[in-house]
Amino acid sequence: MNYFDVAIVVAYFVAMSLMGLYFSRRANSTERYFVGGRSYPGWLIGISLFGATISSITFVAYPADAYKTAYLRYLICIMLPVGVFIAVRWFVPFFRRGKITSVFEYLEGRFGPGTRVYGASVFVLSQCIRLAMIQYLTALLMHKVTGWSPEVCILIGSAVTAYYTVVGGIEAVIWTDFVQSLILTLGGLLILGVIVWKMPEGVGQIFSIASENGKFGLSEYHSDTQTLEPIPWGISLSQKAVFMLLLVGLFQWLAEYSTNQESIQKYCASKTARDARWAMWVCCFMAVPTWLYFMFVGTGLFAFYKVFPESAATDMLTGARKAEEILPHFVTTQLPIGFTGIVVAAVLAAAMSSMSSAMNSISAVTITDLYKRHLARDRDDRHYVVAAKLVTLASSVVMVLGAFWLLNSEQKSLQDVWTELQSIAAGGLLGLYMLGFFTTRGDGRAVALGIAFAVGFSALISLNGLGALPENWSQWLNANFEGYYTGIVGNVVMFTVGFLAASILPKRERNLANLTVWTQDKTPLD
Repeated sequence: MNYFDVAIVVAYFVAMSLMGLYFSRRANSTERYFVGGRSYPGWLIGISLFGATISSITFVAYPADAYKTAYLRYLICIMLPVGVFIAVRWFVPFFRRGKITSVFEYLEGRFGPGTRVYGASVFVLSQCIRLAMIQYLTALLMHKVTGWSPEVCILIGSAVTAYYTVVGGIEAVIWTDFVQSLILTLGGLLILGVIVWKMPEGVGQIFSIASENGKFGLSEYHSDTQTLEPIPWGISLSQKAVFMLLLVGLFQWLAEYSTNQESIQKYCASKTARDARWAMWVCCFMAVPTWLYFMFVGTGLFAFYKVFPESAATDMLTGARKAEEILPHFVTTQLPIGFTGIVVAAVLAAAMSSMSSAMNSISAVTITDLYKRHLARDRDDRHYVVAAKLVTLASSVVMVLGAFWLLNSEQKSLQDVWTELQSIAAGGLLGLYMLGFFTTRGDGRAVALGIAFAVGFSALISLNGLGALPENWSQWLNANFEGYYTGIVGNVVMFTVGFLAASILPKRERNLANLTVWTQDKTPLD
């Protein structure tokens, strides 16, 4: 990077820090720190949700996946509108009527305090995994572009994000998300623009090369033969299939809008329920084409290096090097002066918008569901604000340590790994919420059994992934179960066992007003 590029990145860091400083004066209560006084319009919350959704996983991993494989995993993305439609219709009322701060407050009302603690703990664990992966991918690009060590890159990005998130709370997160969304969009457009500009025959050549090599198909890359093979359309638990990946997407997005504090906390910060619904649709209509766009960037990179072959790019295609290095490689070797700084700022924006949202949501859950509820009751609000800032800072430390661990991993494509980790860490939460929303059965006893079976199943898959199972068990699982479906099966197990246990155990009468779709107040929301 030249001095002009470095100046752009430094200016970005300074701007984010100043925004955090500005909002620090307003983050003086837990209501302001976690939900911004519930005063934000739907369009702004929607863009903030979009900024948090388009992380460095999108910016770096999606192009890498399309470069190495095809458009198979985009199937998961196209199910977002279905998930949003269901969430808008059935989920929003549960979280808006109670004016909650944490999504897991619902679980205590429906199933009891133990279930709330479980849900909060699983969420914090899964967000810590996500934070580490986002920071790792960001540091990878910064390292390739700047030449600084990966460790330094991790520390710099984490420090700035932690600062404005700790001092500014959710208001700093929302407004920095807005600015970061604009920057990441500009950066993404610049990359594809340079690819098209340098191709001898323009964008048409990208389409022709990609078509000839099957890059637009729904195919899986096989490293042993180094070929793309189309996947079947049917139903199968033993291999990737089109219908099954659509189900994976549906389950993922339903979980996003029913169990993910990061998303629900933001639409709880909306002025009205109508604003909350509008926010989800704004995010959806921006995110779905953006994911497709970044997949196409990967396709463009494939075509570019077919025309201008390089040994480094070939190594990333065959698996000798990590596929996630392809975008950083292109940025460092092909972009003109000034463009590199903008793209680095864009990747940082994509990462930091996601990290700040995750860190603030971890803090909200830890304070609301665990600390305030069970460990330190009846303290003044200032005490909880200070505690919230300390938890936010602690989450940044966990993020740094996790990113350091990923630096030493031998995985060649992290989008696959992320999908499987997300499924395992979910711990049956979607099945738990579906049992609560759509049935009048179940209490703490029934869901405890469901949770035990769901966690047991997820633990089995995790141990298999770590190579800790007996060889015959591992061989059978690898032959008969695809790790992508861990989330589907885990949630079905949770719902089914919980429902059956509730049918068998002696019934306990409980007040379920506004806790299920069958007992919900029909009064229109604000």
